[in-house]
Amino acid sequence: MDINHEFARRDFLKKMGAATLASISVGLPTSSFLSSCSSEDRMPSSIDTVILLWMAGGMAHTETFDPKAYAPYETGLDSKRVLSTFPKVPTAVDDLFFSEGLESIGSVMDKGAIIRSYRAADLGHILHTRHQYHWHTCYEPPQSVQPPHIGAWIAKELGPVNPVIPPFISMGQRFTVGEGEELKAFHSAGFMGAEFGPFLIPDPSSGLDSVKPPQGMSVKRFEARNKLYQELVERSPLGEQGSGYQKESLMRSMEQAYRLLNSPEAKAFDLSQESKEVFDIYNTGRFGQGCLLARRLAREGARFISVSTEYEPFIGWDTHENGHTRLVKMKEMIDRPIAQLIRDLDESGHLDRTLVILASEFSRDAILEGRPGEKVKDQVQQPDQINDMKYYGMHRHFTDGCSILMWGGGIKKGLVYGKTADERPCASTEKTVVIDQVHQTIYHMLGIPPETQYTIEGRPFYTTPDGHGEAILDLLA
Repeated sequence: MDINHEFARRDFLKKMGAATLASISVGLPTSSFLSSCSSEDRMPSSIDTVILLWMAGGMAHTETFDPKAYAPYETGLDSKRVLSTFPKVPTAVDDLFFSEGLESIGSVMDKGAIIRSYRAADLGHILHTRHQYHWHTCYEPPQSVQPPHIGAWIAKELGPVNPVIPPFISMGQRFTVGEGEELKAFHSAGFMGAEFGPFLIPDPSSGLDSVKPPQGMSVKRFEARNKLYQELVERSPLGEQGSGYQKESLMRSMEQAYRLLNSPEAKAFDLSQESKEVFDIYNTGRFGQGCLLARRLAREGARFISVSTEYEPFIGWDTHENGHTRLVKMKEMIDRPIAQLIRDLDESGHLDRTLVILASEFSRDAILEGRPGEKVKDQVQQPDQINDMKYYGMHRHFTDGCSILMWGGGIKKGLVYGKTADERPCASTEKTVVIDQVHQTIYHMLGIPPETQYTIEGRPFYTTPDGHGEAILDLLA
């Protein structure tokens, strides 16, 4: 046996099957399920595709899209004075201001809307992956049955636009970092089956590697290996743990990956197809390249695309220290590529049928942990007076006021929805939004009825818990 080829083969199969294996490993039910909503029940849709730009780690709203009074750094600065560590800058919308460093995103806000009053759930002791799980599935963890990621719901209900392109693609998040197992828990189609799970691309710069055989392996040999792998799945304990439905779904997911491998559409994953001029605009690292790949895949027919800044404890937006200096770099990472994505989709005509969302699991504050009246354990020590730059910024988790941005697909242009207080606590004060409403607004725009549900082991699962989520129609034109 060629050891190098064998390791390469295993690596490729791991890329192809990561989401499918995760779906099996989260305790899927063995019973069958039935849909209560047929395709004839579809509502009119205003979009075909959703792109989620995920600011993993807790993006402080007062430091980004909802700036408050600016407190410049000085030795001995009172921590209670720190509401924003950046001055505000104008946007393309009158009387709408963002914080310094987000000028490019601000320049395209005449094409979108901002929700300034999102409130994350009270889930007890704050853990990023618990809130990320809740945001992406709409269900609070833990659950006895794994609910699907919103991307899986969309893939299942609407099917592919292009039968070759995976309907649900997730980019930018590795699962070899801290809390990797927790992250896997919601990157799953859950009870819907592996074929509706995410096609995972941890690094967009090597996206094409996800859809081709390992270097040095012939197509003939790969085909033989792929056939053997399918036979092993059929005979292995893995194939026996789930129901017949789950096994068939796993096999279909493998067939989809193989079909993509042999298709001309595989070139959509190759960023080298872009001109140097365009590539350089997007190239702020993995996230910026993810935005470029999202633009390419949206044009090819992907239904749901997630691009994450990646969650890793104490990295990125998880600013437990050096909050101000960290955000300077984070803004450089996201500002130019997000704005260019919006412009490119708009100029090509795709923004009319694409919803682009920018969101984070919760916000941050310099003083408060959690929300007023809901005391949770402090996870950061913040001095009363700041004598070191590492304490200048937003280091504690804050769940009572967060920003969400939306563009395209019938979203009102230039709209500011909701409000947070100008003084601490900078919490939602008008038109509070919760995750059920966010999800149901997306489903409404896609034409998926609110009563859509599946029965699992005698329990109905709706797109939002108990089917109570209501779309925010005021966001729509």
